[in-house]
Amino acid sequence: MNRYVLGNFAPVTEEITAFDLPVSGKIPDDLDGRYLRIGPNPLGIEDASAHVWTLGEGMVHGVRLRDGRAEWYRNRWVRSASVADRLGEPRRGQVADERLDFAPNVQVAGHGGRLYALIEGGLAPYELTGELDTVGPASLGATEQGFSANAHSKYDHATGELHSLAFRYGADFVQHIVIGPDGRNRSVTDIEAPTLPYMHDFALTEHYVVFYESPMVFEPERLATGVPFHWNRELPSRLGLLPRAGGTVRWFETAPVMVGHTLNAFEDNGTVVVDVVVHPRPIDFADVGASKPVLERWTVDLAADRATRTLLHGRPQDFPRLNGRFGGKPYRYGYSAAAELYATPSATEPDRPDEGFSSALLKHDLLTGVTEAHEFGRDASAGETVFVPSARAAAEDDGYNLVYVHDRDRGAADLVILAAQDFTGEPLARVHLPARVPLGLHGSWIPAT
Repeated sequence: MNRYVLGNFAPVTEEITAFDLPVSGKIPDDLDGRYLRIGPNPLGIEDASAHVWTLGEGMVHGVRLRDGRAEWYRNRWVRSASVADRLGEPRRGQVADERLDFAPNVQVAGHGGRLYALIEGGLAPYELTGELDTVGPASLGATEQGFSANAHSKYDHATGELHSLAFRYGADFVQHIVIGPDGRNRSVTDIEAPTLPYMHDFALTEHYVVFYESPMVFEPERLATGVPFHWNRELPSRLGLLPRAGGTVRWFETAPVMVGHTLNAFEDNGTVVVDVVVHPRPIDFADVGASKPVLERWTVDLAADRATRTLLHGRPQDFPRLNGRFGGKPYRYGYSAAAELYATPSATEPDRPDEGFSSALLKHDLLTGVTEAHEFGRDASAGETVFVPSARAAAEDDGYNLVYVHDRDRGAADLVILAAQDFTGEPLARVHLPARVPLGLHGSWIPAT
């Protein structure tokens, strides 16, 4: 049986709006904004055995916090043309090429006072309202070559700019796009990518754009499968440094692995340090957790012209996040989601164990090397966390970790709020949502100001 149609991977079938949510504990008064997360949520699954989880239409889940209250919860499908058609609703705007129209399902983020659902591969972003309704296709990052803002766009707190490393399926180059606070492109730089690598994420430092080429490459003949990627064992992995001020890319070769997500990167006395989640073996998009990714530090010695790799933490983990104010700078703390698959004998079919996930959030102290784990237990299905600095912001880890956690007894989700400086202690608050939030992908804290 395909586990990605069962348990808390299974899609929800209704859109819900609920107000004045019940809370256990106390929501900090300085949390004023919306916690949003997006993920695949197919409108229907024709063949469960062949279903690929990452291909479901995007659905956004959000909670509005203000004055110590949880004012509302909403979940909404992103209304691409096909989603609007299937729901019997009018289309919201029009994309330039309907063949590339899809309901984004990878990231939801704000920029320039607007809210966007983002995806990758040349598929269009969609703009959303503050109540998660779809405005329509957006031109964020759009270029003449048909690229647009990618799902892992990075916000530069120093300039107010949004940086995106965008690829388009089948193109032999990628583009570094810099978007101003007004939503307009300030610069576009082409970067050759002749092997058609799958570039899911990248990093920024003060002077460089950091990106990764892996053996996971696009193969047009695999388009019909829905997952047009293949691990080419003849290719190495490479880390590229593009000067933000302009210039040529410097390449550094590593062993063949795939970087899934970036925690952070920074410059340190003639080196570029990049902390990344690495998949040590090929990713199976039909079973996204099977590659057991770990957290590594890649150090690029610019004078010696070489890159070295060091294991930071070996527990399988993904979805790394940090205090965004330290993005691209030296930092101390990072956070990630850990999950181990377990199997227990089934009460009805002992030869077919019940599967589930034991979920935890990890807090990495990269100065001391100590990692703390907040364990949520079996079937909790805790995904990516977002760190929100407190209003006083006295230290890097002075703030809160927000995460959706499945409550198996209720069959619904809680928005759990942890004090980052008391990471293993009891949650400050649990906001009890009226519905299940399936395991998803990436999200954001959108402050009211």
